[in-house]
Formats: sequence, structure tokens, C-alpha cells
Amino acid sequence: MKKTRIIFWVVTALLAIMIGIGAAYDAISAPEAVAHVTRIGYPAYIVPFLGVAKILGVIAILVPGYPRIKEWAYAGIFFDLFGAFYSHIAFGDGPDMWAPFIIGFALIAVSYIYHHKLQRETLATA
Repeated sequence: MKKTRIIFWVVTALLAIMIGIGAAYDAISAPEAVAHVTRIGYPAYIVPFLGVAKILGVIAILVPGYPRIKEWAYAGIFFDLFGAFYSHIAFGDGPDMWAPFIIGFALIAVSYIYHHKLQRETLATA
């Protein structure tokens, strides 16, 4: 169980850092974030909304308990990354723009899998 807990927290921390840094820029409508989103055709007003939603998702994943909210947070973060991934591909951006999303997908998958594995192990020992 200790190994599972360590893997879960390391991967989840990396995911939170990756999503959280971008979310902070989005939430404050940093000019770079707005320019990046509007370049591929989205309106500027969506940027702070997505930033706040990502911050809430990261908080939900990091806070212990609340399993149903965690499920929604994992789904929301996945959909956010997948939407951005697809938008870059549809816009015609090269792999230099969309390939880093694969790291995000891997972090989400490992964090989600180990979250459930940790839950099962905790229930088994209780």
C-alpha cells in the first residue's frame, strides 16, 4: 500500500502542477493565455472560466475524500486536455504544439488508476 500511495501522490502532484500553472494564467486572463486561446478561434471570455474550472478540478483531485467529485474532476480535466489537443490538431498545428498533451494524458491515466487502486487497498485493510 505504501508503494501505491507514493506513486499516486507523485503522479498526482505532477498532474496538479502541470494543470495548475496553466490554470493560474487562464484565471487571471494573462495576455499570453488569451492570445493562445484566441489564436485558434475561441473567444477571450472563455479563458478565465476555464482557468477557474481547472483550479477547482485540481483542488478536487488533491483533497482527500469526496469520491464522486473526484470522478467528475478527473473527467473534466481529461475533457479539457482532449479538447485542447483536438483543437490544436484541427487548427493544423504541428506535433510541437500537441505532443506535450500526451504527457498530460499519461499523468491523468496513472493518477486515476492509482487513485482507484489506493481506494481498493484502503477498503481491503479496513
